[in-house]
Amino acid sequence: MSGIAKLALADGTVFTGQSFGATGEIFGEVVFNTSMTGYQEILTDPSYCGQIVTMTYPLIGNYGVNPEDVESKGLSLSGFIVKELCQTPSNFRSDKSLDEYLKENQVIGLEGIDTRALVRRLRKEGAMTGVLSTEDLDDASLISKAQNSPELVGRDLVKEVIPEEAFEWSEKLNQLGLPLDLILDEMTADRPLHIVAIDYGMKWNIPRHLAQTGCKVTVVPGTATAEEILALNPDGVFLSNGPGDPRPLDYAINTIRDLMGKKPIFGICLGHQLLGLASGAEIFKLKFGHRGANQPVRNEATGKIEITSQNHGFALNAETMPDDVEVTHINLNDNTVSGIRHKSVPAFGVQYHPEASAGPHDSHYLFQQFLDSMKAAATAS
Repeated sequence: MSGIAKLALADGTVFTGQSFGATGEIFGEVVFNTSMTGYQEILTDPSYCGQIVTMTYPLIGNYGVNPEDVESKGLSLSGFIVKELCQTPSNFRSDKSLDEYLKENQVIGLEGIDTRALVRRLRKEGAMTGVLSTEDLDDASLISKAQNSPELVGRDLVKEVIPEEAFEWSEKLNQLGLPLDLILDEMTADRPLHIVAIDYGMKWNIPRHLAQTGCKVTVVPGTATAEEILALNPDGVFLSNGPGDPRPLDYAINTIRDLMGKKPIFGICLGHQLLGLASGAEIFKLKFGHRGANQPVRNEATGKIEITSQNHGFALNAETMPDDVEVTHINLNDNTVSGIRHKSVPAFGVQYHPEASAGPHDSHYLFQQFLDSMKAAATAS
């Protein structure tokens, strides 16, 4: 049976509910996600390392958990908060409940609190450190722990989630996840194009998309140097998503700077931010971030609006954008930068997830743009 669990925020607010999943005590940055579905993809997204995730949709767990929808080798988030946990999941693909899944992966869950009140506080005060516990139920003690726990800003969380060594990726999209508008392309008659994907905490649906296009895909750790990457003779370099603050990641920024102009580059989420930093732009922390499958973005070249999946707490500062970098996409909720393109070298990035599972699928054309830039570079050489 579940027991009592408490969440204490650094501002002194305490929420009391019931525990599910694992037991214990953890700290992390408390954030919220507005997606109505896709909780398994959220749980297995390494970008949530160091965070306690709150779902705004009230009923979570209703379609259970299955082995096909995972986005990484494990769960990296610190804790998971829902209004109501579904006790009887029902779906033909489900093989276990959300409660069982969190127990297996040693993640603490909290249900039965007023998630609307929690989200309103995070929107008003900003994302903040919290402590989630099934052991210490003393409010004053938990508040003190929350106030004295490390903040997410300034920490290198990438090294906690990256692979230890390079490997080849061959898995493609399954039929349920195969978008009708994704262009399948065998590249060239003699050989497939080769993409080196730098893994800073990469969701697996990204290399699935890259492999689906017919490319050879090699995944390397986020600590790989430009020399090591170029030795693999890639036709293009992909910069993945990942957790936390991009500013401490000097090793990644230097690698990207050394690769620019040598190979076409495409970055998503953290990869987009690192590309911006390598180009000379600056980063700032958003008050409560963008996390959900319903974020409107305007393509500045076409004027079209894309509904996108996003998960980030930092953004590029448009006022610091160098002259040789242009803003290509804008988040319409707050007018922050959602896409950039370098004017003199083949490099671009977006602050959202065109590969998102469970969707939306408005932005798959970006993969074709990356393929076209690789083809153009291969032809020119």
